Amino acid sequence: MKRNILIIIYVILFSLCAPQAIAQTQTQQGDTPDSIRISLLTCASGEEIYSLFGHTAIRYENYTRGIDAVFNYGMFNFNTPNFIFRFALGETDYQLGVTDYERFAAEYDYFGRDVWQQTLNLSQEEKTRLVNLLQENYLPENRVYRYNFFYDNCATRPRDLIEKTINGSLEYADNMTDTQTGITFRDLLHRYTEGHPWSRFGIDLCIGSQADKPINRRLMMFIPFYVQEFFNKAQIADTTGQVRPLVAADEKVVTTGSTAADHQSGGITPMQASLLLFIIVTTATIYGISKGKTLWGVDLILFLAAGLAGCVLAFLVLFSQHPAVSPNYLLFVFHPLHLLCLPCMLNKVRKKKLSQYMLGNFIVLTLFIGLWAIIPQEFDLAVLPLALCLLIRSASNLILSYKRK
Repeated sequence: MKRNILIIIYVILFSLCAPQAIAQTQTQQGDTPDSIRISLLTCASGEEIYSLFGHTAIRYENYTRGIDAVFNYGMFNFNTPNFIFRFALGETDYQLGVTDYERFAAEYDYFGRDVWQQTLNLSQEEKTRLVNLLQENYLPENRVYRYNFFYDNCATRPRDLIEKTINGSLEYADNMTDTQTGITFRDLLHRYTEGHPWSRFGIDLCIGSQADKPINRRLMMFIPFYVQEFFNKAQIADTTGQVRPLVAADEKVVTTGSTAADHQSGGITPMQASLLLFIIVTTATIYGISKGKTLWGVDLILFLAAGLAGCVLAFLVLFSQHPAVSPNYLLFVFHPLHLLCLPCMLNKVRKKKLSQYMLGNFIVLTLFIGLWAIIPQEFDLAVLPLALCLLIRSASNLILSYKRK
């Protein structure tokens, strides 16, 4: 509750202060080169799923005019009509916001998230161009953009803007287009969901096989920490042939004392939960077979849950604009047919008659588990006990229908 109150206060203050901050960012001819400083801010991970991957913002300081503002491409509103539905469709709109640096730093300090600052080694002309672009981006007709987690987010937008202002070219120390990195989108998602097993499990369910293809270093920059890392080693080659480092200074401006361990989630993990379910289902199935009982209620719960999960996955594959959600081989385990065929299948199970659906499900799951290692998609191991639960229940029907004969 306390955290929610703070967020509400922050939004109110942002609304009051943003117009004043943006109005003051007009660059005057009298500003000297050393009166303006522009920096890239990189913020540590937080506890919420949308903050696990850190954050990037641009800080603009004008010492002669007393301006210290932060341009933030990560603003969104949970209260937007149909927010959850639009998010699932991949039609989430973010916007550029402007706030006072002190309030920005206070917010991150409160949530225990450190902030690093990289002072950009820009010329006066480049600084002026960047500020003008930020002003243009903040116009009401420009500030809202269609968010894309991998390709167009709060980290890639500042990077692209800074590259656009360079009077020459920005040269990175590494080959940014080489895909032989051995790193995939899923690898990076796993790295920054460490200690958050349920977030990782949910992401792994929704992200398909496209996330398991190697990516180049430039695509890695959807993670703010990679923008920070690659900027530290980048150089500006200007039109005069001079070369200078992009980053003039690197420092931590918000130090909270918190570590990644402080933001980890506790409780039972998906693997523990799925193993527990597997033990319960296996024990119940053995009992049912030995007593000649179908235990169709167990099938109702399991296949209903699997069908609902399958509807979500099928929706993402067929309709969502999110990248890398299709194809998703988990649809062989969780799919809408579980719901469509549930009444007929339960009718057969209750009468101990052979269900063709159960037979087909048994074959599909046997192949899925047998080919697990060579399917071109990385699955969370917690999926295996869940698939085995469905497999065991299908086997139960086959065994009981055979005994009935």
